[in-house]
Amino acid sequence: MRNADLIARDLKSVWHPCTQMKDHESLPLIPIKQARGVWLEDFENNRYIDAISSWWVNLFGHANPRINGAIRDQIEKLEHVILAGCTHEPVVNLSERLVEVTPEGLNKCFYADNGSSAIEAALKMSYHYWKNHGKPSKKNFVNLSNSYHGETLGALALGDVALYKDTYQPLLMEVLTAPSPDAYNKEAGETDEAYALRQFEAMDRLLAEKHDEICAVVVEPLIQCAGGMRMHHPIYHTRLREACDRYGVHLIADEIAVGFGRTGTMFACEQSGITPDFMCLSKGLTAGYLPLSAVVTTDDVYNAFYDDYETLRAFLHSHSYTGNPIGCAVALATLDIFRDDDVINANRHLSRVMADSVAHLADHPNVGDIRQHGMTLAIEMVKDRKTKEAFPWQERRGIRVYQHALTRESLLRPLGNVVYFMPPYVINEEQIRHLAQVASEGIDIAVKD
Repeated sequence: MRNADLIARDLKSVWHPCTQMKDHESLPLIPIKQARGVWLEDFENNRYIDAISSWWVNLFGHANPRINGAIRDQIEKLEHVILAGCTHEPVVNLSERLVEVTPEGLNKCFYADNGSSAIEAALKMSYHYWKNHGKPSKKNFVNLSNSYHGETLGALALGDVALYKDTYQPLLMEVLTAPSPDAYNKEAGETDEAYALRQFEAMDRLLAEKHDEICAVVVEPLIQCAGGMRMHHPIYHTRLREACDRYGVHLIADEIAVGFGRTGTMFACEQSGITPDFMCLSKGLTAGYLPLSAVVTTDDVYNAFYDDYETLRAFLHSHSYTGNPIGCAVALATLDIFRDDDVINANRHLSRVMADSVAHLADHPNVGDIRQHGMTLAIEMVKDRKTKEAFPWQERRGIRVYQHALTRESLLRPLGNVVYFMPPYVINEEQIRHLAQVASEGIDIAVKD
């Protein structure tokens, strides 16, 4: 098969996600025949480094032999069974392991299919918890400006990125929004920590004033990924945990994108020294292989639903593929790799290589910021470095970086004017430096008038 053959067939029948399909009149699709490690390969032997981990999900490379083996072993035993009224060894083993690796106090695991579904479950759990405690008036949620939590209606309502949300606003519940601690907006000479503390004051006032009507605050710890990879200091979440305890409000940590080593620790919450009431996990949970998500929560939350059936206090929420055994087996293999290969420590070296490889861009006239948490690094292109004036979004400068990268064996998919690296952890130093060079070339091309 030729690339063009598959593209032609695709455009007759496939509607792609997060895409203006008319773009593909001039911007060809990339047909992928196979993949191994960090490399994606098309039908004509062109290959590309998967610098964005196939939408932030792939941790240990494509066609990882250890994960492939776990799938083969499990599929011969049990492919799926209803998790209501039944159980199986992979889901029990995975639950025990997640309790072990997540922050202390998160002792119960509820499963769903994807990140948005995990957010939806956590929202319902929080509201229902307060209802079971005789506080039905606690039905509002708080988010941060520029946040993103998924595309289903409840998750979308918790987001604050206009590009995704504005069209559907009439369908969405109203939420309360506090200003983000995004360090990009700090004053000259102000530290990330000082700015985060200053921004937290508005959150504290909001909780003080309206805690009687608030179920939970929902946050993406350390990185607002779909919001342009904007980053902030962990002190914000330390203070937020204290305030949620003080005012009797749940804290929901959306670690769907930032969990499993993306920020330099297994979970971003670790850097704030906190345990949320709910931790939502997906993406890296199965190292990019299969849809699976989990809401890991506390005994206090679990016990609020534990009662006689007639009280109608049970959490009657389900998905057909909840706790799928093959997905659980893959997640267990993923956690085994973290443990056996000391991945978090190994990533510290790769993180330094990433930082060093783009350091030369710090003085680039069209680079407004270079920011990094662990294995996630972002470079923000701007019209004017001194004022941080942005390029008009309609100019779509990021696409120029994307198109150049394809000619240099690299798949980079910028978020607007933000070029970022979020690669699989099996990437090596040479490949990181290659990506940095390609990004530098692409930025030079993109900022030309």
